[in-house]
Amino acid sequence: MRNHMKRIVGINALFAALLVACFFALGACNKSNSVPTLIWWQIGSRQQSFTEDQKVINEYVYSKIGVNVDFRIAGWDASGARFNTLVNTGEYFDILFVDGGSYARFQALGALADITDLVPSVAPELWRIVPSTLWDGARINNRIYAVPTYKDSSVTVFYFWDKYYVDKYDIDLTQTGWPFLDQTFRRIKAGEGPRMNPLVLARGYQNTYAFNYYDDLIAGFPPMGVRIDDTERRVVLTIEQPDFLEILRYHRAWFLDGIINQDANLLTETPKGRMFMQAQGWPSTAAIYAAQQGVETFLPVRAFGPLYSTSSIQGSMNAVSANSRYKEEALKLLQLVNTDTKLRDMLAYGIEGRHFEYVDVPGRGMAVRQLNPDWSLTNYQQGNFFIITPLENVPATYWDEVRQQNEEATASVMNGFMLDIASIQVDLSNLRVIWDKYQTDMLVGATDIEVILPRVINELRAAGLVRVMAEGQSQVDAHYLITK
Repeated sequence: MRNHMKRIVGINALFAALLVACFFALGACNKSNSVPTLIWWQIGSRQQSFTEDQKVINEYVYSKIGVNVDFRIAGWDASGARFNTLVNTGEYFDILFVDGGSYARFQALGALADITDLVPSVAPELWRIVPSTLWDGARINNRIYAVPTYKDSSVTVFYFWDKYYVDKYDIDLTQTGWPFLDQTFRRIKAGEGPRMNPLVLARGYQNTYAFNYYDDLIAGFPPMGVRIDDTERRVVLTIEQPDFLEILRYHRAWFLDGIINQDANLLTETPKGRMFMQAQGWPSTAAIYAAQQGVETFLPVRAFGPLYSTSSIQGSMNAVSANSRYKEEALKLLQLVNTDTKLRDMLAYGIEGRHFEYVDVPGRGMAVRQLNPDWSLTNYQQGNFFIITPLENVPATYWDEVRQQNEEATASVMNGFMLDIASIQVDLSNLRVIWDKYQTDMLVGATDIEVILPRVINELRAAGLVRVMAEGQSQVDAHYLITK
C-alpha cells in the first residue's frame, strides 16, 4: 500500500512538472508570437545571403523598439506590377515604398493609412526631423498618407564636364544654358572630328530638363503642367511653350549635325565614357559619376535649381498600410530608421564586417569602407540621408552639400498640390499612350519637330487633352482659392 502511494505521489509530481514545463513552453511561444513582425516592401535585387543579413538587422531593431522586420524585395523591372497586385488583391503588408507614380493611386484605392495625426503623437522625432516643406509635399487633400524621405528632396541639376576637354577647349565653367552648350558642343565636334558625339543619349532620355520648369501636378503626363514660377498658375501644354520648343529645336539640330549620336533613339543604355552629362546631384557626386563613366575627372557646374516640387518630394516615400495591424509600430520603425545612424548604415550598406567596415579617416573622422557592394536594399528608398556615415572615398562635405541645397531651395508655386485624377483617369491613360509613342524620338532630336509636333498635339486633343487640362485648371483654381 505504501509503495502504491509512493507511485501515485511520484506520478503526480511528474505530471505537475510536465504541466510547469508546458506552461513555460507555451508562455515562450506566446511571447514569441507577440513580437510584431512588420512586412516592409522595397525595390532592389535580393542577394543570396539576405536571409542571414535580416537576422542581424532584426537583432538590433528588436533591441531598440521590440519588433522584427520582414523585408520583401521586388525586382526593378517587376516592382510596378508587383506593387499593383499587392494593393489590388489586398495582400497584407505594413510598410510600402511609394513615389509620385503610385502614391495618389494607392491612396485613392484606400490602401494607405492616414498618418497625419498619428506621426506627431507616436513618432514625434520623425515629425520633427522631416522638414515641414516635405510633409506639405506629401499631403493629399491636406492629409498625409506617407513619410517622405529626407534626402536630395529638392531638384538640382548639374552639368558634369570631363576635365580633359575643359582644359583642351578652355570651356568656361561659369556658363550654362542651351546657346552656350550649342557653341561649346560645336567647337568640340569641329576639333575632335566626325566620330565624336559631344552629347551621347539613349532611349528613355528625359534629361533635357525642360520639364523641370513645369510642375506636372503629379498626373504622370509631362506635356501638361504649370510653370514653376507662374503665380497665376495656368495649366498649359508644356510641349508648345516657347522655352520648351527652343530645347526641342536644339536637340533636333544636334542630332542632324552629329553632336548627338545617331542611334540615340535605339540604344537602351547610355554608353560609358561620356565627356558631358546632365544629372541631378550635388558637387561631390562628380567623383561618383566619373567612376561610373570611366572618366578620370568630372567637373560639376550647377545648371538648375535647387527647387522643391511635389514631384521631387514624392520621389521617395514610405506608406503604412491601411490594413496594418501595427500602424504605431510601423511609424516607430520609420522613426528609428530616420534617427539611428547604426541602423541607417546597415540599411544603406549592409552588415558590418561582411559588407563594410568603419575606418577613421585622418582629418575627417569616421567613414565607411565597402568590402562587398552587393547589398539587397536600396539607399534612397529608406530614410534620412543626413545621418548616414559617408563613404571614405567621397569628400567629408558629401551630405552637407545635399542639406545645403535643400535649405537653399525655392518651392514651385504648385508645391503641395496633387491632381485628383478619378474623373479623368481613362483620358489620362490614353494620353500617356500617345505621348509614349512619340516622346523618345522627339526628345533626342531623331524626328523633325516642325512636322511631328503638330501631329502629336492633334492626337492628344482627339484623345481628351482639352477635357483633362480643363479639369486640371478647375482643380488648381479651387485648391488655391480655398488655401488663400
